[in-house]
Amino acid sequence: MKEKEKTHAQKVKEKAKKLNREVKKALYTAFLAAFGFLIALVWRDVIQSWVEKISATSPVQGQLVGALIVTFICVLGILIVTKFLQVKEK
Repeated sequence: MKEKEKTHAQKVKEKAKKLNREVKKALYTAFLAAFGFLIALVWRDVIQSWVEKISATSPVQGQLVGALIVTFICVLGILIVTKFLQVKEK
């Protein structure tokens, strides 16, 4: 009977540790997303001003150029984050 209780207690501890790791991962992801969103908000106006100066002749071209620039920057950011900040699971 004691062996069963010990095994059960160990299983509960393992599950609690796993839950703790998952909660930490979720919080880590949430904080990174929040900081990323804040950075994006700060840079948004800077990029818009820069694109407006580059393509002052036509607002449609300005939007297109802006969308292309933002897309390029975001894809580069995703590639960098994916390559260097991968979470290695056991």
